[in-house]
Amino acid sequence: MKSSTFTKPSNTHSQSLFPSSMEQQLTLVLLATPKGANFDEQTLHGASSSSSARSTTSSFTRTFLKFSVYFSLVALAYYFIISSFTVPPPIFIALDSPPESPSGNVSSPKCDLFTGDWIPDPSGPLYTNHSCPHIQDFQNCMLNGRPDVNYLFWRWKPRGCDLPRFSSSQFLDRVRNKWWAFIGDSIARNHVQSLICILSQVEEVEEIYHDKEFRSKIWRFPSHNFTLSVIWSPFLVKSETLGTSSDIQLYLDQLDHKWTHQYSNFDYVVISGGKWFLKATIFHESNTVTGCHYCHGKYNLTDLGYDYSYRKTLKLVRNFVRDSTHKPLVLFRTTTPDHFETAEWNAGGYCNRTMPFKEDEAKLKTVDAVMRDVELDVFQNFGEGSTNFRLLDTTGMSFLRPDGHPGPYRHPHPFAGGKVKSSVQNDCLHWCLPGPIDSWNDVMVETILNR
Repeated sequence: MKSSTFTKPSNTHSQSLFPSSMEQQLTLVLLATPKGANFDEQTLHGASSSSSARSTTSSFTRTFLKFSVYFSLVALAYYFIISSFTVPPPIFIALDSPPESPSGNVSSPKCDLFTGDWIPDPSGPLYTNHSCPHIQDFQNCMLNGRPDVNYLFWRWKPRGCDLPRFSSSQFLDRVRNKWWAFIGDSIARNHVQSLICILSQVEEVEEIYHDKEFRSKIWRFPSHNFTLSVIWSPFLVKSETLGTSSDIQLYLDQLDHKWTHQYSNFDYVVISGGKWFLKATIFHESNTVTGCHYCHGKYNLTDLGYDYSYRKTLKLVRNFVRDSTHKPLVLFRTTTPDHFETAEWNAGGYCNRTMPFKEDEAKLKTVDAVMRDVELDVFQNFGEGSTNFRLLDTTGMSFLRPDGHPGPYRHPHPFAGGKVKSSVQNDCLHWCLPGPIDSWNDVMVETILNR
């Protein structure tokens, strides 16, 4: 069964479990029907034409036969659709679609958007790998041969309210003539690609700039004069490598000019940090080397830990946002947990789960818990007293989705040629597109535009 593209089920009231047309039903049947169960259309028509000269009774029989075949195909399609889901069908039928966002139909301001559960969603994603050409190869899980699709049929549900579903047309109307920027590492790029895929279902986007490494980019939605950027700045502060050393020099009192020099252009900004702070780094403050992380005693430096550099960096970012005369609406997105099991990414760690975690089924790794604690400590009180700052606390909702990563499907057909599973490197940090990261946009829009 081919898995390079995915046909999304319709969300109509009476046929929520069926594809939107009979043609799609037949496609599903042809893809999923076991060998030997194929229907030979020419044989069926040949059998009916041989009796065309007979009586009216024969004509009636032929008509009845056609209807029998038609309804058999429908029944067979229904069987294969239902059997492909691990979630019981009655749950699907009982759910109502959430309202769209941004609109007048918003959640209660008192509702905690970040405490909730992943619930089954029969409507599936807002785009597919076929309808969005902007998916990076490493996150194009369906094209790369991932065989299961259950991870596509969940949505985030806060416990105190309904989270409105993202509406591309309403979003673009709200951000007409605006500039929205994402600043951070490859997870920020993963996020912006998710947003572009959703928006491009309404209006095609134009890429108008990229740097030579294709890490920082600018796009434009021409009919709305809406500009969207991603700026590669994994440490948010100035960083460099010197000579042949692999150690990264971090200047903890200097923000990265790649984003601060553009800050005055932006109307909305999403800033994020994360896993890059776990790398071997040397700390510089006031033109003095003050310590390091993961330097193994080299240079007679004190290992101050990644939490030291992360806290220093976030405080610098916080003060910059507070003191800047330009006041865009700023979100800080909290750390993204990974789901490597048995080992880390470079030591055979893998992720092969196909369902979300239930609450209390697992716990955050220590490094993720420490980073989130630093983020909350630096930003939580600041956000309460600021008119232009919000915290986008996606850590918890992301942690519950170990099924949403590319895993071995970061490359096309990773087990082709009989490759041993243990020899294939997994990606358990970034997110499949489409996938759980699409729900970040629901809470982002609710947080930054509707509240």
